[in-house]
Amino acid sequence: MKQIGTPEPEMSFLDHLEDLRWHLIKAVIAIVVAGSIAFFLKGFIFDVLLFGPSRGDFFSYDILCRISTSLGMDAGFCFDEMPFRIQSRTMGGQFSAHVWTSITAGFIIAFPYVIYQFWQFVAPAMHDNERKHAKGFIFITSLLFFIGVIFGYYVVTPLSINFLGKYQVSEAVFNDFDLGSYIGLVRASVLASGLIFELPIVIYFLTRVGVVTPQFLKKYRKYALVIVLILSAIITPPDIVSQIIVAIPVLILYEVSIIISKVIYKQEQRKINKR
Repeated sequence: MKQIGTPEPEMSFLDHLEDLRWHLIKAVIAIVVAGSIAFFLKGFIFDVLLFGPSRGDFFSYDILCRISTSLGMDAGFCFDEMPFRIQSRTMGGQFSAHVWTSITAGFIIAFPYVIYQFWQFVAPAMHDNERKHAKGFIFITSLLFFIGVIFGYYVVTPLSINFLGKYQVSEAVFNDFDLGSYIGLVRASVLASGLIFELPIVIYFLTRVGVVTPQFLKKYRKYALVIVLILSAIITPPDIVSQIIVAIPVLILYEVSIIISKVIYKQEQRKINKR
């Protein structure tokens, strides 16, 4: 019989894999459950959320129209109807889009629980005082992700749809977009923005393990600016205004990451000096 106070035996590599497998299974189950709920909310998911940015009365277009008009810029965001149609060209296209959209929605909804399972997996390797911050970590990580998703939906997606939906090489060509192509654009814009907004969390862990330092982040700030602009160019239309709108919050996140790295770096140095 195990005596009280006896330390837990260290887990083998296979034990860690088994533990990881169960955490992944729980995360997948949560995504499937949330996705199943989204599947039955087809009207709201498609008509309101997905196809919202394809209509001229979408909230973001009104705001962008007012901003561009007040600045004396081209009123490209002021319109009543988008000059394109969305259609499905395959027999199973609509059903496939329904299923994969539900899975994507399930991942977004279940994201806090997915992060919780990740924390449960890495928590045994952390100190007791670090485990106390579990709730804060899950909350901040989820909050950043949801802010990124909202930013991607209300900013990146309208910018992309407005540019690509109106772009024509010739008046002889009419834009008939496939359903999968349209949904793919919205999905990529939303998920990419959500993951990019996790930059402070990534820097937090990289500083913890000693991969980066605040000095490193400051030294290569100008290179980070170039990378941010490249990422902005990838997820937005090729116009300067859209790239700047997307780049500004990412650059702010980078500066916040430097502050976080500085705090964590000082904490790690104090631990080293006490040894």
